[in-house]
Amino acid sequence: MRSLAAAILAAVLSVPALAAPPAPQADPCAKFAGQAFVVPADALACLKSFPFNETLRQNVMDNIDRVFDFFTFEDFYLNSPPPFQESTINIRAELARIRRTRFATDYDFNRAVYNFTTQLNDGHTRWFPDCFTTFQNLLPAPVVALEENGVQNVFVIPDLLDFIPLVGTEFTDHFAQIGFNWQRLAGAKVLEINGMDAFAYADLIAKTESGNFLDHGVRVNSVFSSYRISGSDFSQRFGDIAGPSFPDRDSLTMRLIPVNSTRPETVKIPFLASFVGAPFTDKASFWANNCAANENTNGIDLKTLRFSSARRATPKRARASIIDASQKKAVGLPGPFIPTAPPVDGSTGVIKSFILPDKKTGVMFVGSFEGDFEQFQTDTVAAVQQFKASGVTHLLIDLTNNGGGFVCLGQFLHQFLAGSQIGYPGFQSTNRANPLAQKILAADIALGNDDTLTFYSPDNFAFLNDTQFPLTHNYNNPDVVLKTNGVNDPTSQRFHDICTPFQVPIPATPPFDLRNVAIVSNGNCASTCAMFSTLMFERHQTKIAIFGGKPGEILQYKGMAGNQVLEWADLDDEIKTAGVKSDPLAPPDLLVSANMRHNWRTAWSFLNERVPIAYESELPQFRFPYTKDTVSNPQNLWTFAASKLFK
Repeated sequence: MRSLAAAILAAVLSVPALAAPPAPQADPCAKFAGQAFVVPADALACLKSFPFNETLRQNVMDNIDRVFDFFTFEDFYLNSPPPFQESTINIRAELARIRRTRFATDYDFNRAVYNFTTQLNDGHTRWFPDCFTTFQNLLPAPVVALEENGVQNVFVIPDLLDFIPLVGTEFTDHFAQIGFNWQRLAGAKVLEINGMDAFAYADLIAKTESGNFLDHGVRVNSVFSSYRISGSDFSQRFGDIAGPSFPDRDSLTMRLIPVNSTRPETVKIPFLASFVGAPFTDKASFWANNCAANENTNGIDLKTLRFSSARRATPKRARASIIDASQKKAVGLPGPFIPTAPPVDGSTGVIKSFILPDKKTGVMFVGSFEGDFEQFQTDTVAAVQQFKASGVTHLLIDLTNNGGGFVCLGQFLHQFLAGSQIGYPGFQSTNRANPLAQKILAADIALGNDDTLTFYSPDNFAFLNDTQFPLTHNYNNPDVVLKTNGVNDPTSQRFHDICTPFQVPIPATPPFDLRNVAIVSNGNCASTCAMFSTLMFERHQTKIAIFGGKPGEILQYKGMAGNQVLEWADLDDEIKTAGVKSDPLAPPDLLVSANMRHNWRTAWSFLNERVPIAYESELPQFRFPYTKDTVSNPQNLWTFAASKLFK
């Protein structure tokens, strides 16, 4: 493997022999080595300096093609049901097209694959080539949709003067050096972007670049700037218009009206690319450190190499999450917009909890379901205990930009709020029973592999009466045929997750009257977050309010909802630990540093157990536009929402 990788590296970096010695060429990557910010044209020149390599193409395509055998929603894409019909694509035909397309560079090939998986609009199922996702293009004028005088329009963010300096002096100094005055754009009304109506341009980016969310309306919200929690800190996204994932635009042209003016003007706003990859000094080290496969790229046989790296040192807990590339180098939320209400106990992690000035409303801003698994539970208990001791009677849960996380934490929060009497706190689940999946499960049973080693092992799951599967139970035999869009697909028998007992006691009855519990978000609530909000809505009719979106377009209250995601290395762990890597159906090890993640399990709607919750169209009962007072200010938004939802 090392000799082949070395040969490929030599081929990628080689220069064709000429009759006469070629003139020395400047190294396009060395030009900006060590810089945090790069002019987009220079960044793109580096990325495009690696020539197309057929060996790498075949390796990548073989891997991706066989990973898709495990993708639970493949057949739905042949004719996605309304209102998700924009996400209709013949996956196998697209893979075949990319296999036969001629590409000039390795970047062009990987970009084609990236674009294809992005436009599936399933953040669980995407191709992430580490080599070419080393930059984020940043525009010093993020935009939002706001209502003003009863009319919604697109504006440059009102908090621009507070936000942009948080990116850093290297960023702001660049614009000072080129004489671009971004400050004067704060709060400007945007009429057009790149010659299109501003909302039409938002639709275009939502359709072609945003990805991650099945619902178009949710993707529209993703193009705009918004507050969030990144890690355990308040943060603000640039949005997909102002923070795209590739340095392939030098500028964006806006026709706008500045604040305190009535006259439209056209402004060409330059991008500057933020480098988010591994350090390097030249083209060769850029490839070695960012592009070549490393020890964490592919899986291992966990029976013999258990916990050989940090990636595998944590317990095997099911996750469902999207990857937001903008998290690689997050920008803080400006100080004036951090909540002024004092945080209550349990607010040091991914949950930030507050009591609003009305003294009766508690807020839990659940930034994700990631982080410390046990701390999430103890923080929930601490916050609710302080709410109760303080006389709080209403609970507002903010799920804005929650990308998901541990599946069992979503079930925990649902059961903690609803009380233990609800019984099983999740959904019925299945995965595909393709021929290789059947071999993996059969081998795990024969080898006695348990839930400490693999996700396929039967003891990860339970019968629908919540009795744990014995290690000998083959839930793929017999398989169940799922017919979707005329295609018969072998699927596993249905099962429940095993999440209980949790690390903290669950109250027998709800700590708050569920009629006094409500959820707010911008719809960018994915994976475990989508499962949690759907459980609250479908089982308890919890009030849900969504902010933002484009006027006149529908907007779901949840983003993409699966049930469990496997990264490529996770799937390869399963294959190698079961001892079936030599099977011709097994995806090959990747020769490049990349991740073909996929949605491995389906959650079936509580309302209609023949429909995945991902495809169950469910609109919020309340929808509000953002205003200048609420768009970047969580506490203002919570106060407004409480006044509308808790009358």
